[in-house]
Amino acid sequence: MDPWIHRFRHRLLAWFHRSRSVPILYVRRFSYKEVKRATGGFNRVVYTNPRSAAYNAKFQDGRVALVKELRALNDNLFYTEVQLLGRLHHRHLLTLRGFSTAGHKRLLVFDEIGNGSLRDLLNDPLRTPLNWRMRLQIAAGVAAALEYLFLFTHPPMCHVSISSSTIMLDENFTAKISDVGFLCSPVNITGYPDAQQSDDFRDEKCGNIIYQLGVLILELITGQSSDGTGADLIRWIQGTNFARSMNKMIDPDLGNSFDYKDVRNLLSIARLCIKSREKPRFSVAQIFRYLQSKVDLTSY
Repeated sequence: MDPWIHRFRHRLLAWFHRSRSVPILYVRRFSYKEVKRATGGFNRVVYTNPRSAAYNAKFQDGRVALVKELRALNDNLFYTEVQLLGRLHHRHLLTLRGFSTAGHKRLLVFDEIGNGSLRDLLNDPLRTPLNWRMRLQIAAGVAAALEYLFLFTHPPMCHVSISSSTIMLDENFTAKISDVGFLCSPVNITGYPDAQQSDDFRDEKCGNIIYQLGVLILELITGQSSDGTGADLIRWIQGTNFARSMNKMIDPDLGNSFDYKDVRNLLSIARLCIKSREKPRFSVAQIFRYLQSKVDLTSY
């Protein structure tokens, strides 16, 4: 084994074992009864996937938050996950506010989500549609958060899911990624990917995330929330009639608020994202820089 890998693995193991006895700071422990009542008995489902289930929660003080139930994590791994998620600080990541446990339930309580999920907004005909600038801001915000997760988190993230279902909007319509995790399942003794496989693991994750970002861009342009895999939108953008049917696929709710050249260029980027799933042709940072150039964003 490479000496650097050996030292890295040794330090990671030492940190993991120390973390079991370190108190969880900066987040609140909610009672299970309080969380269950806020979620309507866990009936207000926002999204589900093999790793977790997310619920809309309204607490007695009026706060509307997101509650996530993590699956397949024991107590030690769950508390480590809480510590790691509690360290994340980015404008476009949903902030962890607390946690709760009861029996086999492992629950995380995140920040307020005043405007629900992006999927809700795209699907609700009674809500004011997002204009083009707001959609660009959402895409740029998500890309900015992904850049932060890729470059500035340690240990590296294991899981992130990007779709209109997992992107939450606060009261100012600021996009927040809600589905991020550091611990994999199944996991090894440390709970992290084997250091020897970290490069391959990172490349695989990068390709998958760029693919998901491409699908999200399609959702923002067409106003159509995908089924999770984005199969319907992907068939269209990869089809032979893509160029000829482009005008018909642009969300009519956009009206005249967009520049057609910008939409066409962004669709081309989305197409490249989807095509390059196995071997990414560009990085998340490059996508973010392009999106940033299209909106007047100064807070990243």
